[in-house]
Amino acid sequence: MSIAGRIGLRPSWSLPALPGPARRIWLRSGGREPPRPPSVPAASAGQGLFHLINTVRSGGTHLLLTARRFPAAWGVALPDLASRLKAAATVEIHEPDDLLLAGIITKLFADRQIQVEPHVVQYLVRRIERSLATAMRVVQRLDRLALERKMPITRALAAETVSALDEGQGEFDI
Repeated sequence: MSIAGRIGLRPSWSLPALPGPARRIWLRSGGREPPRPPSVPAASAGQGLFHLINTVRSGGTHLLLTARRFPAAWGVALPDLASRLKAAATVEIHEPDDLLLAGIITKLFADRQIQVEPHVVQYLVRRIERSLATAMRVVQRLDRLALERKMPITRALAAETVSALDEGQGEFDI
């Protein structure tokens, strides 16, 4: 079982949310159908999470919990659940470094079959928020502007896009 301190790994493990300190719970099996999580009323979220962990362990599957805080800060009252959470591997996911963000931006452009000069990617890396969501929005916006204007994606177009983002116009209607 793994518990991540940030959000971003979740989409490929999507299951319904459980109430309580963990924002959502994702279940993933190694090629097997995962067991169905128990229905959890809000008042018994701790017991529901405890039973879900036990169900996952007995089914030989994996559980990924994501939350904004580490489990120790959740204030879990159920001792057995606290014990299970303490035994789980916890990982804090930091913002991407320059190399990773450049790779992400390059891949996002490649996914759209767009070739962009490395200096444009570096310009973006130095100026945008270090998040996948922002990189996706900026690449999508650049693609749309380049198509509308019938021009390649240049450093000047990237500067215009970053400037619009910085000026609050960046919540592009995409």
